[in-house]
Amino acid sequence: MDCEIGSASTQVLAGNISSSLLSLYHLRYLDLSCNRFDEIQIPEFMGSLHKLRYLDLSMSKFIGRIPPQLGNLSNLRYLNLETYSYVRLDYSFNDGTYSTDITWLSRLTSLEHLDMSSVNLSTIVHWLPVVNMLPTLKVLHLPNCQLGSSPDSLLLSNLTSLETLHLRGNNFHKRSVPNWFWDITSLKHLDISFNGFYGPFPEEIGNMTSIVELDLSSNSLVGMIPSSMKNLCNLERLYSSRNNITGSIIELFHRLPSCSLNKLQKLIVPDNNLIGSLPNTLVESLSNLSWLDLSVNELTGNVPMWLGESLSNLSWLDLSNNELTGHVPLSIGELTKLRSLALHSNNLDGVIHGDHLSRLDMLEELRLSDNSIAITVSHTWVPPFSLKMIHLRSCQLGPKFPRWLRWQTQAVSLDISNTSISDMVPGWFWIAASSVEFLNIRNNQITGVLPSTLEFMRAISMDFSSNQLGGQIPKLPINLTRFDLSGNHVVGPLPTKFGAPRLKTLVLYNNMISGAIPPSLCKLRLLQLLDLSRNNLNGSITDCLVNESSTSMTKMSIINLSLRNNSLSGGFPSLLQKCPDLIFLDLGDNRFSGTLPAWIGEKLPSLSFLRLRSNMFYGHIPVELTKLVNLQYLDLAYNNISGSIPRSIVNCRGMTQTIYTSHHLRYPYSSIFTFGENELVHYTGNLMVLTKGQERLYTGEIIYMVNLDLSCNNLAGEIPTEISTLLALKSLNLSWNNFNGKIPENVGDLMQVESLDLSHNALSGEIPSSLSALSSLSRLNLSYNNMSGKIPTGNQLQTLEDPASIYIGNPGLCGPPLSRECSSQPEPIPEHHEVASNDMVSFFLAMGSGYVVGLWVVFLTLLFKRKWRASWYSLYDGAYVQVGVTWASLRGNLG
Repeated sequence: MDCEIGSASTQVLAGNISSSLLSLYHLRYLDLSCNRFDEIQIPEFMGSLHKLRYLDLSMSKFIGRIPPQLGNLSNLRYLNLETYSYVRLDYSFNDGTYSTDITWLSRLTSLEHLDMSSVNLSTIVHWLPVVNMLPTLKVLHLPNCQLGSSPDSLLLSNLTSLETLHLRGNNFHKRSVPNWFWDITSLKHLDISFNGFYGPFPEEIGNMTSIVELDLSSNSLVGMIPSSMKNLCNLERLYSSRNNITGSIIELFHRLPSCSLNKLQKLIVPDNNLIGSLPNTLVESLSNLSWLDLSVNELTGNVPMWLGESLSNLSWLDLSNNELTGHVPLSIGELTKLRSLALHSNNLDGVIHGDHLSRLDMLEELRLSDNSIAITVSHTWVPPFSLKMIHLRSCQLGPKFPRWLRWQTQAVSLDISNTSISDMVPGWFWIAASSVEFLNIRNNQITGVLPSTLEFMRAISMDFSSNQLGGQIPKLPINLTRFDLSGNHVVGPLPTKFGAPRLKTLVLYNNMISGAIPPSLCKLRLLQLLDLSRNNLNGSITDCLVNESSTSMTKMSIINLSLRNNSLSGGFPSLLQKCPDLIFLDLGDNRFSGTLPAWIGEKLPSLSFLRLRSNMFYGHIPVELTKLVNLQYLDLAYNNISGSIPRSIVNCRGMTQTIYTSHHLRYPYSSIFTFGENELVHYTGNLMVLTKGQERLYTGEIIYMVNLDLSCNNLAGEIPTEISTLLALKSLNLSWNNFNGKIPENVGDLMQVESLDLSHNALSGEIPSSLSALSSLSRLNLSYNNMSGKIPTGNQLQTLEDPASIYIGNPGLCGPPLSRECSSQPEPIPEHHEVASNDMVSFFLAMGSGYVVGLWVVFLTLLFKRKWRASWYSLYDGAYVQVGVTWASLRGNLG
């Protein structure tokens, strides 16, 4: 059933269904499909409409138990109970319809068509014997019913009339043979996809000689398709994507039905290419196949040269995501009925030119992405087709803009990203692409500016990232939901009117955008992902201009906000109080100042990543910050934060639970928006993390990073013992502060930590022996503290690089890897102010040495450069006179 429930263009029924229907004594046909009977059950009284032959209740949002009274409709020939189902964000199913006992079906002895798609039948074990009692059944749809079993066989099958069997998505998880449906030779349409069937492709397929459409997709079938498939002379559509088909693609083609070519089989020699040289009068179509989908398998070898002649009835060919090599054969051009050609994600190479494409008048989809194919056609070539989907990512199209695209004015999806185009975008391109809904030209060297007519395009998603486009951002298309212009040369301020009221994703990082963030951004109420990092933005972040009379205007939908590496100033943006769904916030490397507000813990309950690095924030870490139970990444480094670490940091579950789920993080930080098989707009957030002593760029994997970085502040006091409860931490950096006291004894509980930096503090006492238990540790820095005693050894501590530097600046430490023996008298440990005094002595010694060197440079210069010496003395005389006059004046005033 195909219907859009409740759409603006569809009028639907709702509410209750009146029992007055029973007054229609002679009713034979009742269709209530595609309505919206929210949260009501199918009425039991419908079982009293005894004359019904046709009943369709599909996709009308019924809930609850299917009434067994429907079994009283003994005259029914058609029954459709397909339920509306979807998966919630928590990966659970909605509350649709269900049945715990379907024995009532056995009374519908005239039934020919039964559809119970997505009805929950999970508690029913013996469902097949009931279905087997319907001898007239021709069509059976039971997809996504959560059926728990599939019997091996039926002792006596009554399903001799069954022509269509649809069992998709029931997750049977059993061997492909034996299974009861292989014995039903009357079947014309069989769909067992997404069921977890495993083992070899069954030879029994060859017994289903009536089969027209066979869908084996998304199982775990292995090996080569059986040679018995040659017998399936009526087969028109074969779907076997996402299995584990291995071996040569030429061998596979030889196992496809070839009923009309039996007389030529003995002429096919092992090189498998002889057919291509046979006389045209002898070459006939190998089969009736019109639809062949073998994508996402492990097929190898070259696409056969004779493909076009042997499968000339094909209208759909999908060999994508395999391991095919070699050139695209010229005979592809013989597939004159072809509407879709999908060869993307293989290892194909060579050239495709006009002769490959000039006879494909009916072609609507051309998908060749992620190969090493060069498309080389004449500058004046006019294609015979009008494509709706053009996916050529990572093919060779450049360096000039492919002129043949000028004629593709009906395209809905266009991907020419990473195609080596280094040319100015021509004006005709924007006209030809005006109908494109999904447009991707990323990762080229395309120059020019975005046209002022951009707002009139039909685009839903646009990705222009990693090019050399300049100019300012014009008003955006009204239907646009996702826009990526990052990594270009865009200048000027952000537009005062963005357009695109449905915009959800706006990615503009790494440009030269200047000025302040305009209030127009606040009007984008659906915006979820905003990345303006690495630009020249300045000023404070203005609050939104809110219509006080409308409560709906008080909330924004932002989930991911990155403003890092700009020159923004002012306090922590109060605007963020209107963003309760915020998960990622990066304000690092700006000029923000002031204290951190206490409302962060209350107004931003979903916050998981908070990066405020390299600003001018001061004051204490607010205790309310630790109310953020999802917080797993906190970076306050390089600010002026003072006070101590709140002991309530133990409340941050994101840092304490090693198996903490992060499903809710995946969408806002790493998003791939797809159309068909190809990605159209790709965004992976980028974040610089200082860990293991160096800055690393994290992209999509940042969602798994658990980090606490408070380095380079003015924090003091003891490191709280609660820090040892943050068991999920992978990086902990408290360096360059004023922490004193001992390192917590249980620091060895941080089993996930890979980088630990406590250097440049005033920590004292012995190093806890539990440090040696940190099996994941790859970098440790305890330098420049006041620690003493023997350095612990063993386990991971013995594998760290440059071990001596880890402990430098701690005169009281002894034992390996230091040369100081623990048996000798340790040197006295200076107090903290003494260390400061020593630092001051070192400073003045260095300054004095600098003066001496500077004077020698001046002396040698004057000794060997006459002109400079004369200038110097002239300057000296003037200065001497000025000093003398000033001194005399002062003496006179004092007198």
